[in-house]
This record gives sequence, structure tokens and C-alpha cells, in this order.
Amino acid sequence: MTTNNEKISLAIKLLGKRIKEKREADRGRGSKSHKGRNQTVNVGNIRSKGLRIIPLGGQEEVGRNMTVFEYGRDIVVLDMGIQFPEEDMPGVDYIIPDVSYLKGNEKNIRGVILSHGHLDHIGAAPILLKQLGYPPIIGRDFTIALVKKKMEDHEKGSSGKLKVINIKSLDEKIRLGIFQASFFKVEHSIMDAVGVALNTPEGTVVHPGDWTIGRDDEGKRTISYGNLSSFPRPIVLMLESLGATDRSEPVPERKMYENLEKIIGSSKGKVIIGTFSSQVERIGNLFEISKKLGKKVALDGYSMKTNIEIARKLGYVKPAKDILVDIKDINKYPENKVVIICTGAQGEGNAVLSRIVAGNHRHIKIGKKDTVVFSSSVIPGNERTIQRLKDNLYRKCDNVVHTNIMDVHVSGHCNAFDIQEVIRQVKPDYYLPVYANHYFLKEAEKLAIETGFPKENIFVLDNGNILELQDKKAKILREKAKTDYVFIDGLGVGDVGQIVLRDRQMLAEDGMFMITVLIDSKTKKIFGNIQITSRGFIYVKENFDLVNATKEVVKRVVSKNTPKDAKTKINWTMIIDQIREEVGKFLFKKTQRRPMVLPVIMEI
Repeated sequence: MTTNNEKISLAIKLLGKRIKEKREADRGRGSKSHKGRNQTVNVGNIRSKGLRIIPLGGQEEVGRNMTVFEYGRDIVVLDMGIQFPEEDMPGVDYIIPDVSYLKGNEKNIRGVILSHGHLDHIGAAPILLKQLGYPPIIGRDFTIALVKKKMEDHEKGSSGKLKVINIKSLDEKIRLGIFQASFFKVEHSIMDAVGVALNTPEGTVVHPGDWTIGRDDEGKRTISYGNLSSFPRPIVLMLESLGATDRSEPVPERKMYENLEKIIGSSKGKVIIGTFSSQVERIGNLFEISKKLGKKVALDGYSMKTNIEIARKLGYVKPAKDILVDIKDINKYPENKVVIICTGAQGEGNAVLSRIVAGNHRHIKIGKKDTVVFSSSVIPGNERTIQRLKDNLYRKCDNVVHTNIMDVHVSGHCNAFDIQEVIRQVKPDYYLPVYANHYFLKEAEKLAIETGFPKENIFVLDNGNILELQDKKAKILREKAKTDYVFIDGLGVGDVGQIVLRDRQMLAEDGMFMITVLIDSKTKKIFGNIQITSRGFIYVKENFDLVNATKEVVKRVVSKNTPKDAKTKINWTMIIDQIREEVGKFLFKKTQRRPMVLPVIMEI
């Protein structure tokens, strides 16, 4: 007898075959992007007559940041980031940019500049650098160190293939073919962030990457970008725009640290601070505060421990002697003498904070007297997950602190007034809002217009748009670069496409309904009982009437489509398709749901 597990295994194999057939059929019809674009090109098919700017990601989402700059046969790339999956992408780990536009011209890539070490800017580097033949990468020390670590985590020994150009000084100028790259200081929530200016015969592109402008104790801006207005013109200013709708006054860092010190000093139990592992400078200051208050600090979370170890080796953080303790040793100290700095403030399923709340952490048990601090912002798209985490924490702990209650976080992103101020300072000829969802970009456009900037010189690009700057005039070309989602699932790169994702969505929404039929090769009749297996659709043992009625539908389909004489061969494909169609219609009529119907027919 065939067991249920064997049936399911066979069904999965059939599903794989079906997916492969669909994928091949789609290829035959021609490739289309995830948003229906159909006139795509690669760099080999469109010769650059001037400077071209092509975003391959980051213009319609938060993440997947990657921009191509092309002049003649010289290419420079800025950033190679990932995008985290959306709720309708079951099983997808993350998404990377599609680099089809660059295929065939890898030798023309003069360098990949990495603005800073956040995953939405470097996370795709291990995969894309390999796909593009390991072009030179350019960045500051902490950024390069993080990339090397990501490379080794992805494929051991791969960091040795990197060709690295370290930016040792912001006064450096690096020649990248016809491009000359200059660099400037930016303030952001990670160390060694850097802005870039790319000078070409057609003008200069100024791009700060992610940025903010800090405030001193009197509320005055701590940095000016007025010097950027002196670059050769025309100047194209590309500004990250996540803060385009934020008109609140920024919190001075001093106030944030005062609040954190007050919380750590007054807690009657453990203090658990959830923050981004990239917040190295903040974590270093928390070391100093804890030392001052006589507390021990334990770090938890793989990326947290990794980033701080890298920063220690570079000399960026220097924790006082004996302040750091291993997480497994925290119970050796009084609870009110322990500060835990960990990952998971975005509600990630297997991150530290989620495991603490679920009671699955081996060393940390949360108590009513403990204090939990969210020293981080909410990444767009994570709102529901973070709210659920907060709700569960409030059930277990009386002291949960987040930015709605107290200033315990300073954003690494600009606000609306800073966008306007930088436009005034740089005085660009063209303005491109970037690195955000489309509505942020449109709001950033409005901000520029409020300053008096001419609307006709503002370009809100979609992923794949090609902006050409020639003879001091800019225009968007009719052609587009291919910018499909490339899904990463485990070790698979791009093997989960739209068809597979659609099948997963169907399984997640309505489940699977598998029908196993044995047919006697001599009589051409059904042998034994039809077996029904359901996963995520109905509970078979409690739905006998529906199951038995479905079996009758299957019997009618088989009887109608099997030849009566022994010599005629059975058309298995037709019977399978007919069962799928008729059972699908029947189940929808009875339940108003459409499970994935998987007929399995075996001749005996």
C-alpha cells in the first residue's frame, strides 16, 4: 500500500514538474518584469551617448538599493542591497536586484561603491559580485569589513576574491574609467557612511547614500553640504527620501543618551535594549553609560556580536575592562546590575527579543521588574510584527519603553526640512529623490518645488528607468532596464520565480487537495478506493460528505475519459487535467475556496 507520506512526496514531484512546465512556457512567451514591463534592454543593446543613471532597485520599495552610472563603455555601480520579503511572499528569505542589464559587460564595470554597511545597501554583494565577475569594490573600513564577513558567511573563501579599494581619506579622488569619484562626510546610523560625487564630462552626480543632519544642544544643524555646490555643473542631486513626510523636530543625541542613562540607572531588574546591530556608536556609548552606573553588559544576536567584534578590531569601540560578560553568565550577577543589548526590535521571528518573549531563550527569562527598551525606528512594512511583539512584551513586563513614550532613539534618516535645506545648499541643476517607496519620492518632489526648484528639472524615476544627461539636458529614455524581483530562498538564487511564488500563495491561502486514483490496466476501471489527502484546506475526517461527493466527481471524470477497449492507451495528461478542472469547480461551488488540486493517477 502507498502511505500518505509517499503520496505527498509523489505530489510534490508532480508539482515540481508542473512548475517547470509553466516556467518554460512563460519563457517561450518572452520575459516580463514583476510589474508588467515588457520593453527591457541590457547595456550591450543601448550605447550611451552621455551620462546615464539607471536605478535597478530602491525606487519603488525600501531596500534593494542599487544604481548604475554609465558613460560610454565605463560603468560605476553604487550599492548592492537586499529587500526583505513582503507578507505575500511565503518562504522567501530576501530579494536582490536583477543585474541582467549588466550581463555581457562585466569587464566594463570600473568599480562598485558601497555607501555604508546596512543590508539594504550591501546585503546582495556576496551574490551579485560573483555574478559580475568580482569587480573592484570601494568603501570605508567598517563597510568593507562587513562585506567580507557577509561573503564568508555566504561562501567560505570568497572574500579572498575581492578587489578592494579602501577610502582612507575623504580628500581622496579615485579614477574609475571616465568617472572621477570624490567623497564627503554624511551622518547616518552606522559608522563609516560616506557620500559620493561622480564627476563626468557631462556633469556631476552627488549622492549621499542614506543620510541625516544631526542637531546640537541648541537645535542647530551639525553639518553643512554647501561645499557640494562647487562641483562642475550641471549637478544632479540624488537624495534619499524616507523622511519626506516627517515634519517633526529631530531629537538631539544628548537627550537620547540622557534618557537611556536614566532608564538603565533606575531599573529594578534587568535592562534589555533592542536595537540595530549596526548602531555601533550607540552601543559603544551604552558601554560607557553602563560602566559609569556599575553595570555589566551582555551582547546577544549573531549580527550584534559580529558587528561589535569587527568594530573592536578596527578600534571603533573600546569597552572598558571587565564590562562585557557572556550571555550565559548573566545569572551570576544581580538582575539590576545587568544590561542586555540585543537584536530583534523589528520583531523578526527567530531574533533574540522574539525568543525572549516566547520563553525560548536559553539564558534570558523576562520578569515583571525588567525593563525593555526599543532603541530603534520601525522599518516600513514591519509595523504589524513590531506591534505584536510589543503587545506580548506588555503582557510579561511592566516597563516597556519606545519612542512613543520617551526619546530613546535618534533616526539615521533626514526629515522634510533637511531635504529642503540640502537642496538650498547644493543648488543642483537636476533633482532625483531616491531610496524609498514611490509616495515618499513624490512627497520629496513637492518639498523641492516648495523651495522654488523648477518642477521640470525633477525626475521621479521607477526602477529600470534610464535617465540620460547630455549637453546639459536630461531626459528619460523610452527603453527600460529589466528589474525583476530575484528571490532568494535558502541557497537558491532566482529559482523561486513568479510562478512558484503564485503556487505558494495559493497553498498558503487555500491549501492543497490531493487525489490518488489507481486504475486497472486491463479493465480501465478504478481499482480500490480513491484516496483524498488535504493539507490546509479541510480536515478530511470531519468532512465525509464533501470528500465522498468529490470522489463521485472523480469517478465520473475517469469513466468519461478512459477508453473501453484494452488496446487503446489512456491519455493520462487529459484525465489529470480534467480531474483538476472538474474537482476545482466542484470544491469552489461547495466552499468558495480554490485549493491547489493535485491528481495522482497510477496504472496497476
